[in-house]
Amino acid sequence: MRTSDCDILIVPGYGNSGPDHWQSRWQQRLSSARRVEQDDWENPERDAWVLRLVNAIAGCRRPVVLVAHSLGVAAVAHAAPRLPRDAVGGAFLVALPDVENMDVRPVGVDPAFAPLPRDPLPFPSLLVASRSDPYCTFERAEDFAYAWGSALLDAGDAGHVNIASGYGPWPEGLMRFAGFLRRL
Repeated sequence: MRTSDCDILIVPGYGNSGPDHWQSRWQQRLSSARRVEQDDWENPERDAWVLRLVNAIAGCRRPVVLVAHSLGVAAVAHAAPRLPRDAVGGAFLVALPDVENMDVRPVGVDPAFAPLPRDPLPFPSLLVASRSDPYCTFERAEDFAYAWGSALLDAGDAGHVNIASGYGPWPEGLMRFAGFLRRL
């Protein structure tokens, strides 16, 4: 699949993705990409985020490919059972946060994000996980990738794969995304 063959939905996490974040850069670069906007980026409510994602997917006319980061990954996992069959062609999931771990879940995040669903995702997916993510251990991400049926990409020592970790443009991620699209 090519980017012109699908609707790419950018699904940011807690706090949204600022203008220098790789998701924002990809959105500007990919003509078929648009962001799933939320009413409150600082006090995310699971049901509101899931509904916004489900509605965004329902409004697409072409196959949907999700590009989720952080809490956006959790929103995708919660939305998956509510999606029509074949609504999503694939999901590129980056830096899953362990929302079940109270020690790393940001204040203001709805506790209803936990527990994360463990059922297999009904679409192909790739989970990119870092070995130094302060919000989720690699082993925990690996466990969810296995439960979801996601391919797992070991990003090495990449922090939370965000601006603070040095990932603004993230060209390697864009190449991995292109490879993921080719397999859909």
